Amino acid sequence: MQKPAFVRNPRFFKKEDEHRINEKIRVPEVRVVGEGVEGKVMRVQDALELAREQELDLVEISPNAVPPVCKIVDYKKFLYEKKKKEKEIKANSHKTVLKEIRFSSGTEEHDLDFKAKHAEKFLQEGNKVKCFLMFKGREIVFKERAELLLLSFAKKLEEVATVESLPKTEGKRMMMTLMPKAKKTK
Repeated sequence: MQKPAFVRNPRFFKKEDEHRINEKIRVPEVRVVGEGVEGKVMRVQDALELAREQELDLVEISPNAVPPVCKIVDYKKFLYEKKKKEKEIKANSHKTVLKEIRFSSGTEEHDLDFKAKHAEKFLQEGNKVKCFLMFKGREIVFKERAELLLLSFAKKLEEVATVESLPKTEGKRMMMTLMPKAKKTK
């Protein structure tokens, strides 16, 4: 098998800018914002002149607006700050994890309290809790008892959790999902 004579390597191609800057802006009018400029609508040529006077770039921030919004700013500094903000948002975001707590039809009150303490800890960390009860053999006949067990578990956690999905049966399992209550901001 022959190799092709010429193979394109993508790393040699220039990456296109994510924003249109300066002469690449192809609309007749833009709304200009930036330091020392109140948001006013002007022709692109006038906006470019204003940016050149300040030795900065005219960057199209919102191309879908009517008219498009452009900012007078140093483009490299703008990209750096944007990247920094995205990184900070990513670091502050919390991924919700689904924790599971398993019951059996013979779960007693003490066990319920013990499992409620664990669930409370999970919910305070911001995780969801999936409670499920496995039916063995002919226990499935007593679905009402299982439902009462799960609802009493939810009642014990009503201060820190809200019921996302009520108990429902799927095959030989009965499941219920709890999610943490929204924290009140002062």
